[in-house]
Amino acid sequence: MKIPRDVSGEELIKKLLQLGYVIVRQRGSHVRMTRTYPEGEHPITIPYHNPIKIGTLNNILSDICLKIKISKEELIQQLFD
Repeated sequence: MKIPRDVSGEELIKKLLQLGYVIVRQRGSHVRMTRTYPEGEHPITIPYHNPIKIGTLNNILSDICLKIKISKEELIQQLFD
């Protein structure tokens, strides 16, 4: 499954809130989110841009996939379907 295009920072933040991430702070046009796992916290920074560049979105999704140990296709289906 392809990474969706034209995803805004606001939309991605709403999707990550559903996954259990919480907003810690916002500084300028970037939002810091974190989620607590048994092995520790997972912080991630989301640019509040419209749209998020495809490479940046790919890196964010890859980082989340490594932490929760699922494939990128599964994560994309979970978030954007």
